[in-house]
Amino acid sequence: MSTSAVSEKPLVSTLLDVKDVTVDYPIKGFRKEPFRALKGVSLDIRPGETVGLVGESGSGKTTLGRAVLGLAPVTGGSITYRSQEISQLGRKARRALSSEIQVVFQDPYTSLNPSLTIEQILAEPLTVRNVPAKEAGKRVRELLDQVGLPSGSVDRLPREFSGGQRQRIAIARALALDPRLIVCDEPVSALDLSTQARVLELFKEIQERTGVAYLFVSHDLEVVRHLSHRVAVMYHGEIVEWGDGDQVTARPEHPYTQRLFLAAPVPDPVRQEQRRAERRRLELEQREADLQAGAVA
Repeated sequence: MSTSAVSEKPLVSTLLDVKDVTVDYPIKGFRKEPFRALKGVSLDIRPGETVGLVGESGSGKTTLGRAVLGLAPVTGGSITYRSQEISQLGRKARRALSSEIQVVFQDPYTSLNPSLTIEQILAEPLTVRNVPAKEAGKRVRELLDQVGLPSGSVDRLPREFSGGQRQRIAIARALALDPRLIVCDEPVSALDLSTQARVLELFKEIQERTGVAYLFVSHDLEVVRHLSHRVAVMYHGEIVEWGDGDQVTARPEHPYTQRLFLAAPVPDPVRQEQRRAERRRLELEQREADLQAGAVA
């Protein structure tokens, strides 16, 4: 997999603007304080841009993606899409917005209905918007061509495809309504390395061809580095580093981002051991800092 970051710069205008967003989840129990999953998070995405959102499990990155999709309760701040506040939209308005904001989920094995053919899966969002059957069938074949699958795939079921092929189908479904923004929630984490590389290249090709923007959520700094223009790093519900993709992924400044950088394996055993030792040192420092912050609070 290539590790070179995207060099071309997108347009400057803002497509999505997240400002001081908080997300609270209630905790069972008398008078228990809710759990704050996001703590005043801010970032923006420009048209045709990929913003990588990286962090370990529990950092809040998936929650932010769900908040953009209207699947997590935004309790503070705002999410603005093309100058429209969308964080508190009702079900009908959110459904209408789905033609512009789509999602590709993590697991290609559970994100597709196993009882539907590929044609039925890809035609479903078109049928909901009353696209005529003949036109929908033509669009389905166009989508399969866009993601590099043969048109003869339409009559097959998801179980007849590999994980990488299923994820291509999921990407095709997300593209069906020509969205402006796709939230990609760990879309390659369930794939082997060679398949990851092919799917990442597909994401880049589609963006160059259509101008779609991505919010690309991942725990892997190397994956994010591959196609992100800018990168945000999340830790305990906050963005701790945010900036140019090359800078954040190759020369990180925050200790947590440095730990993520050092977690990536290298082929040299000596360097690998040195990176592990350095990461352990940073983890100890971070643990001490967290304990001190908790004591102050």
